[in-house]
Amino acid sequence: MAELLTRAQVRALLPARADDAHKGAFGHLLVLAGSRNYMGAAKLTCRAAQRSGVGLVTCGVPYPLANVFSASELETMCLRLPATEEESIASAALEPALRFARQVQAVVLGPGLSSVSGTRDFVHQFTQQCPVPLAIDADGLNALAERPATLDHRAAAAVITPHPGEMARLIHGDIAAVQRDRASIALEFSAQHQCVTVLKGHHTVIAAPDGRLAINGTGNHGLAKGGSGDILAGLLGGLLAQGVPAFDASCIAVFVHGLAADLLLAESSARGMTALDLIAALPKAWRGLESGDA
Repeated sequence: MAELLTRAQVRALLPARADDAHKGAFGHLLVLAGSRNYMGAAKLTCRAAQRSGVGLVTCGVPYPLANVFSASELETMCLRLPATEEESIASAALEPALRFARQVQAVVLGPGLSSVSGTRDFVHQFTQQCPVPLAIDADGLNALAERPATLDHRAAAAVITPHPGEMARLIHGDIAAVQRDRASIALEFSAQHQCVTVLKGHHTVIAAPDGRLAINGTGNHGLAKGGSGDILAGLLGGLLAQGVPAFDASCIAVFVHGLAADLLLAESSARGMTALDLIAALPKAWRGLESGDA
């Protein structure tokens, strides 16, 4: 049976933070994202991750774009990876990306990667071999739509965060069918591929492979903007890197993401809300969740 997420339930899932802790205590997240035309997605994902409570964030980007990324992202470290001619992550990046992944606690894969052939090959191989919890979004999901079974039998947890169009591609169906029965489709996919499915949209659905199902009630149409999904991916990845179990991390990330949008709506307008506004509102959303004031 589906459970509507409440503030008290989500607050209880938050990891403890000791007053004398250091950055190493809160995990290290690797984000694999970006390509020639989509570096904004990589930047938004990392900026949101920085506001998740994680200790460290590194972004793996195509080598030709590394200087552009580093010039603006002062808080995120940069991993330069082999690139395709189209300036996206190449299949040759697999070994250095896996080597780095063995040093972190979680990975986000997909925002702004593009659909270049070599990049799609990288997504499949990395998904199969990544040794730590993995959140897959955007172009990562579009690549996996070719072979969803790539998700099967991973050594560590996986979370996918599709919008209805991406979900339709993953199940080789259509959007209308997804929207008619969102909960059942998310549960079935999670059980079949042993992953957590976060089916985004009005009342986002979070489904676990063991049959747990949660529905989120926070958020508004101000989230219907480019970049909103990148922010959710960054929050989710940061929580996974802090050691939060995949289903719990998904519930927290979705709830806080929507709560930030609701706080913005109370202060201004959903029509004028942007992704950068949402990132700026995250600290207030966390405070509201932790204290119960928001």
